[in-house]
Amino acid sequence: MSAFDFGGEIVWRPTPELIAQSNLTGFMRRHGLASLDELQRRSTTDITWFWDTMLRELDIQFDKPYTRVVDLAGGIATPSWCVGGEMNIVESCLRDRHKIAIRYESEPGEVRTLTYTELRREVNRAANYLRSAGLGRGHVIGVFMPMTPECVVAMLAIIKIGGIFLPLFSGFGQPAIHARLSDAGAKAIITGQGFYRRGKFVEMKPKWDLVLTPEWSSCGDEAATEITGADEPMMLIYTSGTTGKPKGAVHTHCGFPVKAAQDMAHGLDLHADETLFWVTDIGWMMGPWLVFGTLLLGATMMLYDGALDYPGPDRLWSLVERHKVTALGMSPTLVRALLKHGEEPVRAHDLSSLRKFGSTGEPWNPDPWLWLFNVVGRGKLPIINYSGGTEISGGIVMGNVLTPMKPCAFSGPLPGMAADVVDESGRSMREEVGELVIRQPWIGMTRGFWRDRQRYLDTYWSRWPDVWVHGDWAAIDDDGLWYILGRSDDTIKIAGKRVGPAEVESALVGHSAVSEAAAIGVPDDVKGEALVCFCVLKQPVTESELMNRVAAELGKAFKPRAVKFVSDLPKTRNAKIMRRVIRAAFLGADTGDVSSLENPAAVEAIRAVR
Repeated sequence: MSAFDFGGEIVWRPTPELIAQSNLTGFMRRHGLASLDELQRRSTTDITWFWDTMLRELDIQFDKPYTRVVDLAGGIATPSWCVGGEMNIVESCLRDRHKIAIRYESEPGEVRTLTYTELRREVNRAANYLRSAGLGRGHVIGVFMPMTPECVVAMLAIIKIGGIFLPLFSGFGQPAIHARLSDAGAKAIITGQGFYRRGKFVEMKPKWDLVLTPEWSSCGDEAATEITGADEPMMLIYTSGTTGKPKGAVHTHCGFPVKAAQDMAHGLDLHADETLFWVTDIGWMMGPWLVFGTLLLGATMMLYDGALDYPGPDRLWSLVERHKVTALGMSPTLVRALLKHGEEPVRAHDLSSLRKFGSTGEPWNPDPWLWLFNVVGRGKLPIINYSGGTEISGGIVMGNVLTPMKPCAFSGPLPGMAADVVDESGRSMREEVGELVIRQPWIGMTRGFWRDRQRYLDTYWSRWPDVWVHGDWAAIDDDGLWYILGRSDDTIKIAGKRVGPAEVESALVGHSAVSEAAAIGVPDDVKGEALVCFCVLKQPVTESELMNRVAAELGKAFKPRAVKFVSDLPKTRNAKIMRRVIRAAFLGADTGDVSSLENPAAVEAIRAVR
């Protein structure tokens, strides 16, 4: 790709007090490291030392100690972690702490809190309830719930009994849920009746035989914890790719939670006296990330179940004020939506509890970043940019509180992440846009795709030997700051929610009127990307009918902006639909080399419906 026009000046620098009190500074002092650069080098060249140190720093409890931190005998793509160790991560999450673990507010205004002790009691009750239903070790159990305390209880109870937690986005349609449950071989799904959005009740409970509801209040307060292998699966999160069905990323007891807590400590600089409110859903990786990270660090999580601009545009800021939130995580999409209401909703609330912002979901553009920094943060609070993925268990690159910041930038790779930016030959490059890659394994990496090892290897490890290719465009400027510039594959990201074209296209061609379909993401000022679909028809059908079909199958969040009807789709000679060419033609951009197309005239058909 062409050279990247970085631009931008440093707008935030840490104070000496912040540096001195930071988790990173404390970590470096304890381990005799003179600088962040030295920490980064050692953490990626001696991964055994680093991840062993992190397990001890986080005081992860083992019932049987591991004999080796990592075993690479099977290759860098399929390492074994905490070899020989036995544990259950719930025991490290639910220590007896005399403080609040969860703060919660519903859209109608119900407010609740749960202390660590109360949360442990509720998890025990739920574990007893699940066991009474015949569920146990190795069983996959879905959770289809909004972000409520019961959702967290269900998640931890599943893991406590040795089950495999399967989070499901609360906005999914039933076909999308069924596809994931079926692929996972789930034994049950825990769900509630529904939730409120903008004052209206949204029915949620699916009509399936394997549904359980959160009815554990009368169960006993004590429950044994199932001890599992340290690297045994405890969570299965489905993530969409560019082709085929959604991929089930497998995560283990000693993997995802450790990486989540490390990112939260080293990147977000979260301390035990803080309350973190990350706007998310349990079905996206940031939901489990929020739960594991705050509990392992002994902090407090804030949960909100509702629209963030209801009943007025100040709802988010009122939540921050009422619950004394210290760290607020939000997507660029949300910021773009809120800044339209101006400064008054922000000024109406006391936001002095805030210490920092976190951000993930999609790339920023400068104006909303600067609005968050200057208007909400008063030009004083860092915006900790964060990018990685479900398969990563968190971040590849992230901001921190030691490195000066430019708008939209990342400080660099997190400790333990041997990230690089490379050209088309796999050579390292700077001040140019290239592929984001990782050259060493890390403890949070997915243990593969559920029952599909080869697809995992093909997806991440097939381009260059022993190099993880993440699928993002990235760049590093002359100050050493990093930038993520969007997907290098076809994955569509709408308001931070990833969906694969194949899933959308399957919904469309399932209609009797549609013979072929293609889905692309196009730029959107609010959501980052919006969905536009192209269909070849067998018989007449309306655009609105197909739009509603996609929304019904995948969820309202994925309703297309438009459905366009064409006579043909650009395809290669082996019948592969060229989404890259479709997107470029629709946006009026250069379509590049189209010599491999079987039907180049189809490109003009796409341009004609712009």
